[in-house]
Amino acid sequence: MKKHFYLYIALLLVGFNTQAQFYITGIVRDSITNTPLEGASIVLDYNKTKNGTKTDANGKFVLTVSRGNHTLNVRYVGYVSFSKFIASQQSNLNIDVSLTRVENELEQVVVTTKGFDQNVRQPLLGVNQINIKTFQKLPSAFGELDLLRGMQMLPGVTSVGEASNGVNIRGGTTDQNLILLDDTPIFNPTHMFGLFSVFPPDAVTNLDLYKGNVPGRYGGRAASVVDITLKNPSLEKFMIKGGISLVSNRLMVEAPIVKDKVGIYFAGRGAFNDFLLPIASERLNNIRTKFGEGVFKGFWKMNPKNTLTTTYYKSYDNFQTNLLTNLPNVIGVSTFYKHYTNNGMMRWLHVINPKLNLQTTALVAQYSPKIINVEKTDNEVSLESSLLQKQIKSNINYQLSKHKIESGLSFIQYTIKPGTLNPNASVSVKYITTPTEYANEAGWYADDEYEISKKLAVSMGIRYSRFMAMGPNNYRTYISGEPRDDYSVLDTVQIARGKVMKAYGGFEPRFGLRYNLSENASLKFGYNLMRQYLQIVSNTTTPIPTSRWKTSDQHIKPQISSLISMGYYQSFNDNIYDLSIEGYYRFTENIVDYKPGADFLLQKYPETQIVQGISKAYGLELMVTKKKGKVNGWVNYTYSRAFNRTFENVNPIDRVNNGNWYASNYDRPHSLNSSLDITVDKHNSFSFTFMYSTGRPYTEPVGFVNYLNNVYPFFDERNNKRIPDYHRLDFAWNIYNPRMKDRRYKTRWAFTVYNLYAKKNVYSVFFKTENGVNKAYKLQIFAAPIVSLAYNFEFQ
Repeated sequence: MKKHFYLYIALLLVGFNTQAQFYITGIVRDSITNTPLEGASIVLDYNKTKNGTKTDANGKFVLTVSRGNHTLNVRYVGYVSFSKFIASQQSNLNIDVSLTRVENELEQVVVTTKGFDQNVRQPLLGVNQINIKTFQKLPSAFGELDLLRGMQMLPGVTSVGEASNGVNIRGGTTDQNLILLDDTPIFNPTHMFGLFSVFPPDAVTNLDLYKGNVPGRYGGRAASVVDITLKNPSLEKFMIKGGISLVSNRLMVEAPIVKDKVGIYFAGRGAFNDFLLPIASERLNNIRTKFGEGVFKGFWKMNPKNTLTTTYYKSYDNFQTNLLTNLPNVIGVSTFYKHYTNNGMMRWLHVINPKLNLQTTALVAQYSPKIINVEKTDNEVSLESSLLQKQIKSNINYQLSKHKIESGLSFIQYTIKPGTLNPNASVSVKYITTPTEYANEAGWYADDEYEISKKLAVSMGIRYSRFMAMGPNNYRTYISGEPRDDYSVLDTVQIARGKVMKAYGGFEPRFGLRYNLSENASLKFGYNLMRQYLQIVSNTTTPIPTSRWKTSDQHIKPQISSLISMGYYQSFNDNIYDLSIEGYYRFTENIVDYKPGADFLLQKYPETQIVQGISKAYGLELMVTKKKGKVNGWVNYTYSRAFNRTFENVNPIDRVNNGNWYASNYDRPHSLNSSLDITVDKHNSFSFTFMYSTGRPYTEPVGFVNYLNNVYPFFDERNNKRIPDYHRLDFAWNIYNPRMKDRRYKTRWAFTVYNLYAKKNVYSVFFKTENGVNKAYKLQIFAAPIVSLAYNFEFQ
């Protein structure tokens, strides 16, 4: 009897244990060959439960699992790991898994240097392609995706600090970069004096950075080209996406109007949460700001051989501060900075045959900054300026087996209104306006990429540009050898409407050569010459949004830049890793710098405030990239120098540093950048970025002069000191579809910490007199960690 009782109890326990467990079975195969994978690791809950097994010779596995929610992980060396969430299960489950080889996986890393594949094989160097989707994973201030900050993670790309209006590429100035958004030029690429970029993140699909070989279709700038492409509207499906962060709100609506024929979208961002800014930095107290941008794009597939694309882009800034701008004779209580960009583009593409197509583009770009000083009487005194560019261009592309030929024409018309001071009801301010500038620029180019053999390929290009400063306008003539000022004027010459005041032009050769050392390695050489006829004249380290744009004229010659570069490129482990080493030397004539004490505000003759000279910049850039797998990223190091010198024929009074070489504002010898992205599973990823760079130069007074009981600094050499070195670590945690379900509605939470270890990086050093003593102060923008949370969504 007792034996029957024990047997009954044992059967009950076995039955209970069977009900509390179930089995997971399956087969693990190669996704391409369908071959079973022996020895693949099957792990439950990331091995927290110590429950796991391996596949047999047929790729099969059996795993006993307790009831409840679990995560199944499948791993095999050389393959991308597989993860699947398993909800509370009541019966046995079969899961067949196909693993993808790492080398077959799509590239995830944000940067590819054109070295291997399209890289090593293409006869161009100094070209970076940026994957915008991976940009979204990078940590960012306030949770805002920022293309310019992301670009600063590349070798050779820096800025003067946290709040800088643009980027400096290979020692160049910010205005030496041609920044294009869907073919339209962007003259001010930032919001809030450099804190955020102006590009609509949801609409951007690709970014190409040309800092070495620049194709002939680009012209007008001396250092680089940043070509940002907006996605084309879908012709098949409706989609809504957007996001909410501490700073701004975003929304994009995309819809096909006529299926397979016409599609449109609108993408916009608006920032109205300025009350949160003091949390990030005390320097942002008493600041009120509203900014945003929007883009509308339409695409019409008229027939298999013709398409029509239209884009309209607008951005705005409204920035208020208690810091006052010194407008003439204005006693103000607050200052508003407002600036607007209005760009429009229409492009027609005609496919003549599969090898030949013609593309014609018409565009308009207008940038309009304004400063408003509010007087005690509430009267608003405004300083307004504008830059208008109209352009039409056409190019033809011809693709052969070993040749890729492109040729085109371009015509640009510039209209610049440098500044108008409008007093409104003020009794102490007079109406002042500066002469409007008119100019035309025409260009022709031809490019040919020719693969001579499997080892050797060349890129040969030529561009001819012609610039004409036009009337109506006038210019002064000055006494030779004397400083250009009101006292050395000989005559003022009037130029009638439609007449050429001054013309410049010349050829701009472009050349690239690639020699394959092996299937995975190549050497490259490149030469570039570019001319720049439009520049910013400013006496600040980084131009502010209201800085003056100036065309070349009788006295201001165009900048001419010659660049020589060489590089070595290699790919490792089935194109998983890339190595690139690039060296360059650039010499630029007719750079624009300012005289000591220069003032460009409402200056009718800016040549009296500037000097021109030469610049040399050289450097070595090293980059290692892991492009695929669960863990990817890159690390790069750059050694670079940039020096300026005024021309010897400049009057000794106007020479900078007595005509000797001096470090430019953007000379930062050492920089180190690294990015690490860890994909834990399809729902979680972690990203880290680290930046280090040598402090930029600044000018420190060598003494002080006491005059009438006032202390004034005395400056001798420009850029004779450096601010402390800059370094920063950022962190981001991206959570995809937190409910662990694959649905049409997808979400992503982004938790970021900017400046993780609270480095008090110095933005600038300024001097202030207190109680008769001149003291130096360090200005910091973000001296504490900035923690932010952003929510992103997509419905399709």
